[in-house]
Amino acid sequence: MTLPFPSAEWVAAYGAAINASETYRTASLNWTFGAVALVVAAQPAIGLAEPLAIWLDLDRGACREARLTPAAEADAAPFILTAEYARWKQIIRREVGPIAAILQRKLALKGSLPIVVRFVKSAEALVDVATTLPTRFLDE
Repeated sequence: MTLPFPSAEWVAAYGAAINASETYRTASLNWTFGAVALVVAAQPAIGLAEPLAIWLDLDRGACREARLTPAAEADAAPFILTAEYARWKQIIRREVGPIAAILQRKLALKGSLPIVVRFVKSAEALVDVATTLPTRFLDE
């Protein structure tokens, strides 16, 4: 069964997969900087009438909570990454790396870039986990 991206089911599976990842746990043992919100811009043509956020409460190698929220709730996260749907799709498919996308301004970051760069292995591990999910993209 494939899970539509983004959906509550996809996000729940993502949170569980993050917690099952030894690679993520090892790379993120020193992450104490709070939640990360991944904001997907609205794209009405494929059924995303409003922007949505994937809220990941990350701490010391664990995902304490993973939920899909309205984008407005993402403002409370210390780190917010925002992009168009097509860009998230490229990241999940490993066509572009998350840090490269930030540096190329293809992925907007609200939060401390030096902290994000310091945790490049964590970011890569989060992408690796996402690639393991049986994902169905809404525009396909």
